[in-house]
Amino acid sequence: MSEREASLAPTLLVAMPQLRDPNFDKSVVLLCEHQDEGAMGLVINRNTDTLASEIVDFDPPIQQDSGLEVCIGGPVDPERGWLLLTEDDGDAVEVAPGLYLSASRDLLCDVVSGKKPCRCRFMVGYAGWGPKQLDRELADSAWLTVPVSHRLLFDVDTGDVWELAIRQLGIDPSALAMGPGIH
Repeated sequence: MSEREASLAPTLLVAMPQLRDPNFDKSVVLLCEHQDEGAMGLVINRNTDTLASEIVDFDPPIQQDSGLEVCIGGPVDPERGWLLLTEDDGDAVEVAPGLYLSASRDLLCDVVSGKKPCRCRFMVGYAGWGPKQLDRELADSAWLTVPVSHRLLFDVDTGDVWELAIRQLGIDPSALAMGPGIH
């Protein structure tokens, strides 16, 4: 089996209750890359009340603010920003059908200033796994996998994403049993 066939990406990883790492408690992660060397994803349900314009130093300063909020994409490299978009800006990488990832500062400026309105999320940091680490966590039942859903990514309140993702599998979240803890 080729590496591409073995990859779980793209998919949504839904944290099980026994995953006790506070970075991933009730998290849903868009798995963007999954290879023998490791995996990379973005937590999609960790909003902040902070606006992108408050943490990014734009030069020149923006005159109008679209109100784009910052999400915590994961604990790795929290100084790095990502735009998850529904359209390609020319420099973006397609991570799932109709979903693109960009680190373009110019595009972020255009989105924050309202020059380029689009369906997107701005995230800082990412979730990363070393070689075979995610495979072990999956084998330990730390995560469920759910097909990527634009609705869960952009249309659902982030506080409801975890429960709705589990319900997509026909599972009542309150019926999930706690297993051995995984840290």
